[in-house]
Amino acid sequence: MSLVFGRFFLPNNVDGSPPIPHGSRVKIRMDTPSGVKDSIPAWIKFSVQAPGEIPYSGIYYDPPEEEKYVFKHPQPKRPKSLRIYESHVGMSSPEPMINTYANFRDDVLPRIKKLGYNAVQIMAIQEHSYYASFGYHVTNFFAPSSRFGTPEELKSLIDKAHELGLLVLMDIVHSHSSNNTLDGLNMFDGTDSHYFHPGSRGYHWMWDSRLFNYGSWEVLRYLLSNARWWLDEYKFDGFRFDGVTSMMYTHHGLQVAFTGNYSEYFGMATDVDAVVYLMLANDLIHGLFPEAVTIGEDVSGMPTFCLPTQDGGVGFDYRLQMAIADKWIEILKKQDEDWKMGDIVHTLTNRRWLEKCVAYAESHDQALVGDKTIAFWLMDKDMYDFMALDRPSTPRIDRGIALHKMIRLITMGLGGEGYLNFMGNEFGHPEWIDFPRGEQQLPNGSVIPGNNYSYDKCRRRFDLGDADYLRYQGMQEFDRAMQLLEEKFGFMTAEHQYISRKNEGDKVIIFERGNLVFVFNFHWHNSYSDYRVGCSTPGKYKIVLDSDDALFGGFNRLNHSAEYFTNEGWYDDRPRSFLVYAPSRTAAVYVLADDDDDLEPALSDEAEPALADEAEPEPVDP
Repeated sequence: MSLVFGRFFLPNNVDGSPPIPHGSRVKIRMDTPSGVKDSIPAWIKFSVQAPGEIPYSGIYYDPPEEEKYVFKHPQPKRPKSLRIYESHVGMSSPEPMINTYANFRDDVLPRIKKLGYNAVQIMAIQEHSYYASFGYHVTNFFAPSSRFGTPEELKSLIDKAHELGLLVLMDIVHSHSSNNTLDGLNMFDGTDSHYFHPGSRGYHWMWDSRLFNYGSWEVLRYLLSNARWWLDEYKFDGFRFDGVTSMMYTHHGLQVAFTGNYSEYFGMATDVDAVVYLMLANDLIHGLFPEAVTIGEDVSGMPTFCLPTQDGGVGFDYRLQMAIADKWIEILKKQDEDWKMGDIVHTLTNRRWLEKCVAYAESHDQALVGDKTIAFWLMDKDMYDFMALDRPSTPRIDRGIALHKMIRLITMGLGGEGYLNFMGNEFGHPEWIDFPRGEQQLPNGSVIPGNNYSYDKCRRRFDLGDADYLRYQGMQEFDRAMQLLEEKFGFMTAEHQYISRKNEGDKVIIFERGNLVFVFNFHWHNSYSDYRVGCSTPGKYKIVLDSDDALFGGFNRLNHSAEYFTNEGWYDDRPRSFLVYAPSRTAAVYVLADDDDDLEPALSDEAEPALADEAEPEPVDP
């Protein structure tokens, strides 16, 4: 029976059973001008790769009512500020294996909650036949990846996150599609233009993938339906839209240095159809699901990106502040004396007024093989031999741990209205990510060596961060303290922000955000006694977070019981000030407190968000 828009309905059998049994393999067979073409249905809800087979098989997925997962917990309300834990289900086990939705639900979600994050962003949900694509070469847009389990197990994961008060954001890929012709949309009907632009415009040469034709009515219907499907069927709380810069410009942002000139955003290189699609997607998402969150990955700085669609904007809630991570890598290649405080501050604060941004010092991009995490840039091979507390530290380790904490705190403190961390980086995960892969021969004849399909570098060593005899634990505890400090004081969304000092000689940055005062001393050996800190509000200040605390692997050079009283008189353009001790390579956060204030430590259980026997770690080999 044919319905509108090319939909077909098969009535039940006479006995009431479905005409296609649940779990059946299905394909679409089309007679095309070039011959018979078999394809996995574009709207398939589940697909699997059978053992010993290379192509995926589309699965007719319609379990009986008693097997369908029933959500038990309401979706959390959107928090004022987002603290996002970026994660990948498959590589979330300490063991060299592909992890499952069920294990992630039981083992990783409680960890995320304990660390103080209020949202989990999950990568690689949409089915992708090539595991090493990190989930970005999608083959089946409506199907959750079968590598990790069943659709019902994914629903159970999301429901558990909601029980814990965590938002679940999906890393959705609508910017391109896998060029796989066996399992995906490419050459779906035997032509290269069914969902995509024909010819070279429909091919992304850097990503080796196909590019959607957003001017096609059926493409719009397909992608908009896809966004609604994940929110409606699986109860995701929003999306991180991948590769938005590539969508919005016909040059895809490749080999283009955006200067901020508006002709770069509103000119002949702008893909108007793609921008309109993004506006439609945001309008649909926020219209049907007002609490849903949308985050756009855009490096260009497109104006109006986070303005509501009714005001002519693209409609995103947040922009990913991608320049920050690039800047940290640039800085880490320099000697300490060449770090410029003004450059750091400018990069962290370079965003449009009232445009909310999600800041991060590093994401999954920096953890991939061929790049380095911040921890590895700082400590390099010393991480393999000197992270045990029963061994003497080295100057490189001491420097690395101190700066790792400072970089993350100043990124959260100044970088935006949201914060993101890729799993494992909270404790300085010592290794890169390398998905299992074989040798690859490129069209030019060169060969990219494989890793013998090893999973050894495709996992997260959470056991390292939990081990009380390793220095990783102090870094993890500091990250937790950061999250709980923000939960308690809400500084990321505070209207008040003032940078009073960025001194190149002292290597000191001081700023106010909300009712907190942040003091960063990046100097490699100078510690300053009676260092004057400008502030706006009179009274008594106390330390509420100290990166040099022994709990966080520091040297305990600050007195947490000390009280700092303000003096009247202008200093650094502030009406009053107080004197502090600022140890080298240390960040301290001060809060105003009256004599009768009960200042709970940032790590106390009471500071955790509330809604509106350990195995010995195995050695790490270089």
